[in-house]
Amino acid sequence: MITGKQRSYLKGIAQELEPMASIGKLGLTSNVVDSIDKYLAAHELIKVKIQDGSNLKPKDVCEELSNRLQAEFVQAIGKKFVLYRQCKDKSKRTIELPQ
Repeated sequence: MITGKQRSYLKGIAQELEPMASIGKLGLTSNVVDSIDKYLAAHELIKVKIQDGSNLKPKDVCEELSNRLQAEFVQAIGKKFVLYRQCKDKSKRTIELPQ
């Protein structure tokens, strides 16, 4: 569980990110989930966009992805949201969270 201070820090980093995954009409396919999982393993923080043609609600998608990938919800704005998952290997961590 991340603290409010850590969430705020991650929001600042995420502000400069472009969406690295896109969810369309087909929803959360296994390919989409796998690509998000791999990206989180390498970068720890990802911004995801839900395409305009999709009827999915960002809050629902965030919840499902967070549970399936053991990731933390950071923020959602419109049809974009940000997830964070700390790398288990300390030597590969790219983000140092404030205490």
